[in-house]
Amino acid sequence: MNFKVIFITISLIISTSLFGQSEPENFKNPILSGFYPDPSICRVGDTYYMVNSSFEWYPGLPIHKSKDLVNWEKIGHGLHRPNQIVYKNGLRNSNGIFAPTIRYNKGTFYIITTMVGQNGNFIITAKNPEGPWSNPIWIKDAPGIDPSLFWDEDGHCYYIGASVIDGTRGDWLGKNGIWMQEINPDTGVLIGEKKQLTYGHASNARWAEGPHLYKINGEYLLLIGEGGTGEYHAVTVFNSKNLWGPYIPNHANPVLTHRHLGNTHTIGQTGHADLVQTQNGDWWSVVLAKRNVDGFVTLARETFLAKVEITQQESGVTPIYNPGIGLLQTEQKRPNLPWTPVSELKELDNFSGELLNLEWNFLRSPQSKWYAQKKGKMVIQLRPEILTEFVNPSFIAKRTKNFNYLAKTKLAFKTNKDFEKAGLVIYRRHGNNYQLLKTKNKIVLSKVFQKDNKGEFKPEIIAEIPFVKDEVIFGVQVKGIKAQFMYGENEESLKEIGQAQDYTIISDNVAQKFNGVYIGMYATSTGNKSKKSASFDWFFMKGNDE
Repeated sequence: MNFKVIFITISLIISTSLFGQSEPENFKNPILSGFYPDPSICRVGDTYYMVNSSFEWYPGLPIHKSKDLVNWEKIGHGLHRPNQIVYKNGLRNSNGIFAPTIRYNKGTFYIITTMVGQNGNFIITAKNPEGPWSNPIWIKDAPGIDPSLFWDEDGHCYYIGASVIDGTRGDWLGKNGIWMQEINPDTGVLIGEKKQLTYGHASNARWAEGPHLYKINGEYLLLIGEGGTGEYHAVTVFNSKNLWGPYIPNHANPVLTHRHLGNTHTIGQTGHADLVQTQNGDWWSVVLAKRNVDGFVTLARETFLAKVEITQQESGVTPIYNPGIGLLQTEQKRPNLPWTPVSELKELDNFSGELLNLEWNFLRSPQSKWYAQKKGKMVIQLRPEILTEFVNPSFIAKRTKNFNYLAKTKLAFKTNKDFEKAGLVIYRRHGNNYQLLKTKNKIVLSKVFQKDNKGEFKPEIIAEIPFVKDEVIFGVQVKGIKAQFMYGENEESLKEIGQAQDYTIISDNVAQKFNGVYIGMYATSTGNKSKKSASFDWFFMKGNDE
């Protein structure tokens, strides 16, 4: 029995077990593990929709849906056509698609977001959140990032963004603010005057951003992120009786933060939240946070869920996060909603069919079809582009979602040229990655490490093994902050190559910035033209964090 048959049999057993289980009393955080930052959520009827940032990765703006706020199914992407927005060569690490907001109004879904490094803020729309989504509606004269939309009861729509528009940005280090202006969301035209609403909840507040505006119990509640998306991240709120303010900082601020717990706490760097009210009248919040393993953040910013009680206090409407606790929890009582499990993600992709699984992403948007699923294989053309430049290389990858995981792939590739290579890559940024590649007559494991994210760097060869066969299986076993790479002619004969490697080079602590860790299939002709292709028979990835 071959590897695919064994896996399919096991998957059927697991699937039967999953859907036969009784409803749990609690849920576990995060609700979206791995690189899913800046969550925004809305509800339509009894269904919830969520979107996250995606930065330089394409397709952009991943969209999930859920019936119970715990089990989420990816249904598509807001940016799913290469020419909706061309992610141009030169788009740097952690630029691209920043903090989106998803909202629904009168039969239409709206996502508003920022393309940092190119054209600024824009809106896309759809009647069905699975797509297709419209081409971008670019918004002129909308400075800053993290835009949001709010419809008031009179039907007028308002743009809320993060920037200082009154010329006072330099008053202190990290000063930012929230501003508002009326907008026609279907044309992207801003109407009337801009109004600065706040610079943050306190004196010397830093990086006010991620705004969302709500009207609750007849009062306007402005919720924002503050402190930068790191150690001092927090959620704060402001109250106003009138749409245009003044917006007064709530005395309960920050309503959610872990900044006072130090960097050794299980969950840290919490912020950038959005609120949603269930059909039963309960309130919940999605929020980003980071988990660490052995002191390092290897899964980037993830999406967590917290219970919120809307209270009336001296400051006005006040959201209380996880009442009586005040912190994000790794496990807590689940929402009072019908338990609706979804199919687990496939551990094995055997590349059947014509459409690429929604879990696969590219660095920047491909402007030619250099890959194809053919007869149960992924065929990738060798192109001159390389991973260590700001381009769209021949690299197809998926997010890592576990502290501990095993990944393997079977490659068929033959060349008589030293510059032609193909294999398995773990990637965080152009200067922080591992490459396990087959070349003309050997297998090479190399590490790319750019110290302090600046200056010159070049791949460091960790190990070389003579190898002349056309087919090889590549693998990696990640356990916390160590990664052991492997190779072999078949599943039963995998051998280690090199020593266990330092996985912290792809961590937030070392690589920094906003994107996340990916693993996938790579082929390159290293600056030269080539007619060669690399064929991948399957890709397997299994997490083990128990």
